[in-house]
Amino acid sequence: MMLLIVGLIIFLGIHLLPTSPEQRVALQSRLGAGTYKTVFSIVSLIGLVIIVLGYHKMQLNPGKNPVLWDPPTWTRHIALALMLPALIFLVAANVPSRIRTALKHPMLVAIKIWALAHLLANGDLASLLLFGSFLAYAVYDRISVKQRGVRGPLGDAQPASAINDVIVVGVGVALYLALLFGGHQWLFGVAPLPQLS
Repeated sequence: MMLLIVGLIIFLGIHLLPTSPEQRVALQSRLGAGTYKTVFSIVSLIGLVIIVLGYHKMQLNPGKNPVLWDPPTWTRHIALALMLPALIFLVAANVPSRIRTALKHPMLVAIKIWALAHLLANGDLASLLLFGSFLAYAVYDRISVKQRGVRGPLGDAQPASAINDVIVVGVGVALYLALLFGGHQWLFGVAPLPQLS
């Protein structure tokens, strides 16, 4: 459990830096913008790797990963349904579109939906720590960016045409289907469809 907690502290801790403009600007001034981005990326990657290792280790050791509640089957159906818009919004974060403009911060919306979906479908301690932490972070960061008036990574970029909305939905649906039919099991060792019965 400690490994997972350390990973979450590192990963989410470094991602909290942008919520404090004074600290971010001070670090960028001291390190330089390029070095700051490099250090940010490396620390994020280290945190992510530790999260994956910690979560996996807890999943392999039921004695250290108690089931706090046994989610009923219907919660897994809801989780499966929620993941479709989550993946579409994830794509929207990286493509100028009307979807992105309407959501303002589609990446944070996607993280919130993803985390909520997985909290509904999983009742073990490791899942509560992982998905609960990401949900709390995304809620906090959304409040923070609203107060700071920060735009997403694409700034005020506007879609060239409505085709971008079609691309966002199409790629999001393709990702969803890829994860549903083999991808999720290959990446995470869990097949979502058999768990519905």
